[in-house]
Amino acid sequence: MLETTFTTAGGTVLLTDTLSVPDTRSLAPGRELLRRIEGLAGSVPMRWSVQPRFGYGTRASRLAHRAGVPVATCGPDAVAVCAWDAGQPQCTAEAITAQFRADVGTRAMIALPYADQEPLVLPARAECESRLQHTTATWRQWTDNRTYTGPWREAVLRSALALKLLVFAPSGAVAAAATCSLPERIGGNRNWDYRFSWIRDSAFTLQAFLKLGCAPEATGYFWWLMHASQLTHPRLNVLYRLDGGARAPERTLALSGYRGSAPVRVGNAAAGQLQLDTYGELLQTAWLYAAGGHRLDADIARRLAETADFVCTAWQQPDAGIWEVRSRPEHFTQSKMMCWIALDRALDLAKQQLIPDRHTDRWQRRRHAIATFVETRCFSPRLNSYVRSAESDDLDASLLLGLLHGYRAPDDSRMHGTVAAIQRTLQDGPYVHRYLGPDGLPGSEGAFLACSFWLAEALARCGHLDEAAHLMQQLVALANDVGLYSEEIDPATGAFLGNLPQGLSHLALVSAACAIEQATR
Repeated sequence: MLETTFTTAGGTVLLTDTLSVPDTRSLAPGRELLRRIEGLAGSVPMRWSVQPRFGYGTRASRLAHRAGVPVATCGPDAVAVCAWDAGQPQCTAEAITAQFRADVGTRAMIALPYADQEPLVLPARAECESRLQHTTATWRQWTDNRTYTGPWREAVLRSALALKLLVFAPSGAVAAAATCSLPERIGGNRNWDYRFSWIRDSAFTLQAFLKLGCAPEATGYFWWLMHASQLTHPRLNVLYRLDGGARAPERTLALSGYRGSAPVRVGNAAAGQLQLDTYGELLQTAWLYAAGGHRLDADIARRLAETADFVCTAWQQPDAGIWEVRSRPEHFTQSKMMCWIALDRALDLAKQQLIPDRHTDRWQRRRHAIATFVETRCFSPRLNSYVRSAESDDLDASLLLGLLHGYRAPDDSRMHGTVAAIQRTLQDGPYVHRYLGPDGLPGSEGAFLACSFWLAEALARCGHLDEAAHLMQQLVALANDVGLYSEEIDPATGAFLGNLPQGLSHLALVSAACAIEQATR
């Protein structure tokens, strides 16, 4: 829910916007946007307009009245515009508009119920008012039930709300972001569709839900993940649609883009890449789920063991890495570390008799081989740091995940050296860049906010609590006025870049806050 106050020379108006939570006591639209307009002082002239754009504006809509209510339709899709005390709606060829005055003490309401291949429900005003109150109570109760009590509680709760809002209720999937093609550099072409669920985020997602006391969300997400990954087993897609589907073909729309940042892309070609770190994320997620006291049924246990078998043969391949570069595949260090994590977690699950243990000898041999590869080919004695890829001298902030996910212990000297090297090379005040090397795309990007939170967590785990807390304090101050974070930030201006809200940024905030609290305690 969002409240916006407009103050003018003539008076003050409060707008309350919400996507309503259905009230099961009455027939309600499956999807409904509500806007309430309240006059708080004086008298303010208001004008509103609804301009339906089906299919990203590629399909024409038909505007007509149904039971006296303006309705825009296009094939099986329909959206109604219900207005009360908000002027007399007028239909033109492309829009539904009205004008009115918001005087002190008045209250207007506009509702946009939406239907897709289902009956369109036209609500009564009293029902909309009731659902708005119900939605307010639902979110306040949900927030009050969160279990985090450490420092930066307000920021953690705002992140929890953002993550909850990114949950696709019908399936339990968590979208990486709610937006599409917001640029990583204004005027640039690094514009991606993030309205999918990434395996890369899975362990952080499950861990955040468990730490925040969100057991239903954790269970729903885990079972969605098991369903989606089954469709491509034993291989994993980098990302899946929110309904669990595996196809996400990328195409370009004939739109100018945000502030002229084109192309505008929908779909994401990264879905077809090989990204080996996803296998470690999947096994880490299952391991965390089991550690939380949940059971793994026989079919899932078998598939997890088969995933470990697949890692034994696939780990030696070059891949696109966690950042889904569009240059040639490489032997990315973080990918190899996560393959080690995959086999290590499989071995532990097998030891607990939670998954079949027929191939544990092979898993142990391959885990040792992966560690040998990483320690001999992915570490630079000159830099005293792990490097971005085998035989490279470049650094990558994703190497911090080797510490966060447990490839090496926090007191490991090589991990300490890596954290220090990332600080020297990729950190700029509170901002941390993902990497500085080429990635197959023209142009540049901003600092990656999740990497800043990863660094704060890594510092806390390494015992540098004062430094971690200071960095965390700086990062919390970067949130916008409603506590949201985008994917990236421009270090020169502090402006957000990329899609917003970005789930990974909020996941990293929750993880860092919990780690600093635990280390302090």
